[in-house]
Amino acid sequence: MQMKKIIVFLSLLLLLGCSTNKMKPEDFKSKKPRLIIEEYMSGNVKAWGILQNRSGKVTRQFSADLNGKWDGKQLILNEKFNWNDGEVQSRQWKINKIDEHNYEGTAEDVVGKARGFSYGPIFKFEYVLLVPVKGKNIKITFDDWIFMQDEKVAINRATMTKFGIKVAELTVMFFKD
Repeated sequence: MQMKKIIVFLSLLLLLGCSTNKMKPEDFKSKKPRLIIEEYMSGNVKAWGILQNRSGKVTRQFSADLNGKWDGKQLILNEKFNWNDGEVQSRQWKINKIDEHNYEGTAEDVVGKARGFSYGPIFKFEYVLLVPVKGKNIKITFDDWIFMQDEKVAINRATMTKFGIKVAELTVMFFKD
C-alpha cells in the first residue's frame, strides 16, 4: 500500500511539473506601445544577438542588417546575418497580414508556413527552420517573441526545440534607423 501512495504522489508531482501557465500573445492585447511588425520592419533595422546552447552557454554572436518593404498586404523582409565565426547568412521573408492579429510567412529555409500573432507590444512567430549542422539540414522549431520597447528598440527571444526539447535560445536586440 505504501508503494502505491508513493507512485501516486510522484505521478502528481510529474503532472504538476508539466502543467505550465504558458505566455500567450493575447496576454499583451492591452499593453503599449503597439508593435505593428510591418511598420517596424519597413526600412532599415539593425540587430545584434547571441545564440546560447541548452545549458545557457553563449556559443555564437552576430550582427544583422534587415531591410523591409510593405506593400499594404505583404512585408518583404531581407535579412543578412554576420556571425562572429565569419559565416554570413541571408534570408528573405514574405510575410502576409491575414487580419489585425494574424500573419503567415514563408522563406526558402522555412518548412511550410510560419504563423505570426500580433497583440499590443509583441509579435510571436512560430516556424520550423532548416538549420545547417555538419553538412546536413535539420528541422528546428522556433518559438519567436519580439517585444517592442519604444519606436526604435525591440527585443527578440526565441526558443529553439527539436522533438519538443529545448536545444538553444536566441536573444536579439533590434534598432530601427
